[in-house]
Amino acid sequence: MSLLTITKLTDTVGAEVTGLNSEELGADDALAGAVLEALEDNGVLVFPGLNLGPDAQVAFCSRLGGVDRSSDGHHPVSGIYPITMDKSKNSSANYLRAAFLWHIDGCTPLHDECPQRATLLSAKQVAAEGGETEFASAYTAYDMLSDADKQRLGSLRVVHSLEASQRKTTPNPSPEDVARWRSRPTHENPLVWTHRSGRKSLVLGASADYIVGMDLDEGRAILDDLLVSSTGPDNVYRHTWSVGDTVIWDNRGVMHRAGQYADDSGRLMLRTTILGDEPIE
Repeated sequence: MSLLTITKLTDTVGAEVTGLNSEELGADDALAGAVLEALEDNGVLVFPGLNLGPDAQVAFCSRLGGVDRSSDGHHPVSGIYPITMDKSKNSSANYLRAAFLWHIDGCTPLHDECPQRATLLSAKQVAAEGGETEFASAYTAYDMLSDADKQRLGSLRVVHSLEASQRKTTPNPSPEDVARWRSRPTHENPLVWTHRSGRKSLVLGASADYIVGMDLDEGRAILDDLLVSSTGPDNVYRHTWSVGDTVIWDNRGVMHRAGQYADDSGRLMLRTTILGDEPIE
């Protein structure tokens, strides 16, 4: 196994990984274990200039866990999903606009699936302006709370919905839009996720609609304030993409969002999702 060089990018989230090549990633179980350990420690791992091909990307992710293949048909390689505003490459591009808002993937599953364990993106084309990706540690967001706030927030439950996130990017939806959003079930999650590891994180983001049993406006104000404090500059890593970069993040403990970019920018990322096995509890 190659010797990995891991360099922290911020005090709270993100590390750069060098010292390996793309061929190694899909063929070495020990290397996969080292990557998972580094991911747990740092939340986000950046592999600059890795130039990971689609087949190698899926092979690597398969070493880390089960790969989500539910979006087959969007790309010739099973397990690859194109992230782009070009509707000729992804007919669901409008749905992806919610990615411009802070979120955690998997808070509004179709059934009762666990949130994704991790997500990996590889840059194939980048925007001339915008299109960065920002990451914030949801673990640190919890750790930063006062003891009184930890106690106050620990028992709160939050309803998450697709409609909540989509309305933020489509303020004047058609009746058909609303009906489609509401066809996806809502999910009630604790605000504080107590992980199997014993670590705790906040479950926030665009899909968080309201706090159960609380006045609607009051609850939303609490959620908004927590999101603002959780995504301050001291708890964010902002990645400016170059073609060939690969980034993987721990979706269970990291919020993320994409920076705005033009629909015709040509920006294209290839995503592979690693399935989770830990419910939000």
